[in-house]
Amino acid sequence: MPAHASGRTEERQALTDAVSRAADRFSELLLSAPDPGARVPATPDWSVTDVLGHVAMEPGRYRELALGRGTWPARVADLPAFNAEQVRTLPTRDPDGLARILRRDVDALLSTVEGFGEEPPLMFFDGDQRVRADRALGTLLGEFVIHGHDVATLLGRPWPIAPELVPLVMTGLHQVLPGWVDPARAAGHTAVYELRLRGLTRYVYRFDDGRLTVDPATPGRVDVTLSADPATALLLNYGRTGRWRAALTGRITARGRRPWLAPGLTGRFRSA
Repeated sequence: MPAHASGRTEERQALTDAVSRAADRFSELLLSAPDPGARVPATPDWSVTDVLGHVAMEPGRYRELALGRGTWPARVADLPAFNAEQVRTLPTRDPDGLARILRRDVDALLSTVEGFGEEPPLMFFDGDQRVRADRALGTLLGEFVIHGHDVATLLGRPWPIAPELVPLVMTGLHQVLPGWVDPARAAGHTAVYELRLRGLTRYVYRFDDGRLTVDPATPGRVDVTLSADPATALLLNYGRTGRWRAALTGRITARGRRPWLAPGLTGRFRSA
């Protein structure tokens, strides 16, 4: 087996294992909520049941997209309305029923991705972007991790984010990140950022007049290097923690020839 194929197989296996475990962990948490109708502060228009329903619908949607079918918002800006309609039209609002749908559709999705072998297809995704079907599992993993964090915060329960999960989520996010750049906030911006996930890996983000390339072949000179606790970096990506709090607690630091650019990086992107 060629080295690149072996690496792809290992990456896919890591993603599928992580998604399967995260689905169970997420369901267990949400089913334990004493009040399924309680509002979740991170998604104030949604109750615990709404969050469970949204996430339960995603594996089936991903599978349809991977098979060349399904629906997606044509613009990233349309995603909130798309998600709201998804929640409004849930097939059931019974938490146990939603959890069963979630487990069933996760198993079906993972079986489908496994069936693609070494040639996973590109699929349409939010914002009319084209992403590799196996790596899209990273964004699904992010759904479990982040919405689980949201509900755990509401319930006052711990929700540790294992550092090794963060690069798996980033595998998916990096496919769609250029489509999340806010044209107004990034207009004219040219700079190179390096993000180091402590103890794990590094990524490079290059903006050329507002256009983003992730891990370019020739990144050029780095303007600012960010060193971040992995879980903090993920929560920042999803807007679940503040950059100043992260900086003041040392969970993220910046250095380089233009360190003042660091606080504005997340502001170059649209919020979900």
